[in-house]
Order: sequence, then structure tokens, then C-alpha cells
Amino acid sequence: MGSGHAGLDAVLPGGGWPTHALTELLLPHPGVGELRLVAPALEAVQARQRCVLWFDPPGQPSPWALQALGIDTRLLVLVRPKVTLRARARERLPAADLLWALEQALASGQAGAVLAWLPARLGAEALRRLQLAAQAHAGPAFLLRDVEARLRPSVAPLRLVLASAGAAALRVQLLKRRGPPLARPLELALPPVLEPHGRARSGAMAAGPAPQVAASLAAGLR
Repeated sequence: MGSGHAGLDAVLPGGGWPTHALTELLLPHPGVGELRLVAPALEAVQARQRCVLWFDPPGQPSPWALQALGIDTRLLVLVRPKVTLRARARERLPAADLLWALEQALASGQAGAVLAWLPARLGAEALRRLQLAAQAHAGPAFLLRDVEARLRPSVAPLRLVLASAGAAALRVQLLKRRGPPLARPLELALPPVLEPHGRARSGAMAAGPAPQVAASLAAGLR
């Protein structure tokens, strides 16, 4: 499936996001532009009247921001664990019921696209089970994890490290793909979703905003 970013499609195996497989997006903090990166693919999925499932996003989705990205909230399903973990525990421990629901959603083959926010220290066995389940999933399946996970092996065939390159740009490093490694990171233009004063503020903070501020700048989360 095309990513909606020509420069990225040119270096992705198959010319776009893989299907029947996991894609890991590794982030220094939420809000670097990850939702603007995947929004074109989500919009394409919803254009076929397929639902998009979000598993435990780190904030409350903002309808106006999602609509600005072309995401139809009527075809968006949020899945939360029964017990909400505190921030520190959430970074380290996946909720067992959330992992079960994610695995079942992938294995069912009924979802159009899946996004799941999971901790960096996810066990190898849990990742293996998710990858096996994703083989039945005909759409993109994104796991969003802390950049710390880059130091850990993963069965996901595609792994990208994301970093902000300004209010409307994203730096993408292909950490793992099928084929030869990519020597240099890409810099992708992203659609602005903030008002002009908000873009100026986020640009000034692009060097490394505090996590709580970064979360408020996330496209689609506030």
C-alpha cells in the first residue's frame, strides 16, 4: 500500500507500507509527526469503508485534528486495556488484555488498518505472535514504540526510526527493511495541522520538547 509520500515509497520494499506484516515506528516521544506520516494510508483504507483500529494511544484523539488529516472518526475504533497503567509502568509493561485483543484483531483479517502503541521492552515471544497474526491482515499494521526498542531485535520486517525535522518535516531512518540498508535518512514534508502561531511554537521546540509538551503537539492527539 502506498504511503502517500513519494520519497518514502521509493525506498520501501514493494513501493509502500507492507501488508500481512508488522511495521515498527520508533519514536523519541509521541508527536514527532507519526500520525501525519501514516494518515494518507489510513485515509485510503477508510475510503474502502474499512475500519481503523487504534490500540491504547497515549492521549485522547482530537476529532478536528484527525479530520484535518483526512481521517474519518466514524470509522475509527479505539481499544483501551481494562486497567490503565501509570506512565512509568506503561513504558515497561504491555497490558495482557491489550496484547490479546491486538493479536485477535490482526488474526481476524477484518480490520482495514491497525495502530498499536506498545512499550519498548516488549518480549520477543509477544512480537513473534503478533507477526504471525499479522500474516492474516491485508492492511498496514503499525507498532509505535519508544526509540529505545531499536537496540532490541525484532521480527518485524520493516522498522523506521522517526525524529522531528521541524514543525512540518520528519526525518526517517530505515533501521530494517528487506534488501540493502539505506545509507542516509530521508526528510519528508508533512502537512501542517496547527494554526500559524502553533507551528511557530512547535518549530522553536523541535530540538527536543518535554514529553508532556510533545504530547500536546501530536497530530491528532491533544
